[in-house]
Amino acid sequence: MNIRFIGAAQEVTGSKHLICTDSGKKILLDCGMFQGKGLETDRMNKNLQFNPEEIDCIILTHAHIDHSGLIPYMYKMGFRGSVICTHATRDLCSIMLTDSAHIQELDAKWYNKKASRKGLPLIHPIYNVVHAERCMDLFISVGYNRRFYINDDISVKFTNTGHMLGSGAANIRIKENGRTVNITYTGDIGRPHNRILRAPDPYIECDYLITESTYGNRLHEEDEATEQELLKIVLDTCLRRRGKLIIPSFSIGRTQEIVYVLNKLYNQGALPEYIDVFVDSPLSVNATDIFRLYADSMNDDVKITMITDKDPFGFNSLHYIKDQNESKALNSYNKPCIIISASGMMEAGRIKHHVANNVSNSRNTILIVGYCTPSSLGARIQQKGLKEISIFGIMHSVKAQIKKIEGFSGHGDYKEMISYLDYQDKHKVKRVFLVHGELETQKAFKEKLREDGWKHISIPSAGEEVEL
Repeated sequence: MNIRFIGAAQEVTGSKHLICTDSGKKILLDCGMFQGKGLETDRMNKNLQFNPEEIDCIILTHAHIDHSGLIPYMYKMGFRGSVICTHATRDLCSIMLTDSAHIQELDAKWYNKKASRKGLPLIHPIYNVVHAERCMDLFISVGYNRRFYINDDISVKFTNTGHMLGSGAANIRIKENGRTVNITYTGDIGRPHNRILRAPDPYIECDYLITESTYGNRLHEEDEATEQELLKIVLDTCLRRRGKLIIPSFSIGRTQEIVYVLNKLYNQGALPEYIDVFVDSPLSVNATDIFRLYADSMNDDVKITMITDKDPFGFNSLHYIKDQNESKALNSYNKPCIIISASGMMEAGRIKHHVANNVSNSRNTILIVGYCTPSSLGARIQQKGLKEISIFGIMHSVKAQIKKIEGFSGHGDYKEMISYLDYQDKHKVKRVFLVHGELETQKAFKEKLREDGWKHISIPSAGEEVEL
């Protein structure tokens, strides 16, 4: 058998890794959308590098769009196999994939309105809401630690990684030619002290390990320091400068974590009651409802909090916004406030409009709370000394403060990832493949792993094929 690394190879988006068995079965590990690639994004997403009709199944580690976002496109192009994932991942995909299609349709409509006036070529979404809804019929969900048999010779078992609700490392067991091969694909690795979710569980020992490396050269701050830094920025922006704090945040996981921290600060009396907090994302609203259904996935701190606070994702000055007109009304909202909106890299959705409307006001702050790919708006706006930036093709002066807090990341840092990987006997692993990381970061992580005793570590390039 062999594996081909198609996406998230020496980069962090578009996760797709194709296993082809000697018997002809084709198994796709994740089916992520490329994001933050500028004009190249559309071309890269359409170029799957395989025939969707020939794929037998997709094993999906979690619901983030850079891992799941092309499943509706696969359906559109003829894929009718199974999508195997955890129960929470299926629930989240049911809202996230539809939201992705809706955003594409709105962005295309907005762009085409301007393009038609200038005589420029029109653009089209790579899939629509109908494709996103219909592909959900292909999903098969299973519980953690339950082995699911794709056929007599191929099976998969998920173990919790603590990265986001429903995230799971996939252990794929393949029997062929008189041997059994175990492949563990971690997907994204969470942190041992996630503010909301349970810590990662040990994964299953394997012959081949495919692991992410996003923060392979960095360490995170302690939780308490991160929360105090957030409070400091809130008070400086909203209390001292009387401005707006704009927080681009992924709708699933990151938003709930920030809301949970703000809820804690509110209950402590540290967050002034007159500072309104707006979660401006229909997806975030729906996702938070799903979080409430999975109390068993929460950590002990959240469970204890829920004894006295029935809703740790809600407080009096917190407002969830679904309606587009209510979202637009925030443009003329003149009081100090916090606006949390998707997406985290500022590449799509309502957040681009909020940044465009607020980045030129020196009273305001744009707060980055997660990783942004180098070519994304979220990364470009962090350039030191930046005077102006293009958003929707229009130049805006940059007068707002641009801040960043690393501690809200859902990805483990290099020490946390190594601690997770050390769950098993590293000497039994025949080969380690590093994916989902920028090349220089991966090189640094590779050295960290070597120092920890790991051997046979590879950094596959895009399109590279390896015999297992």
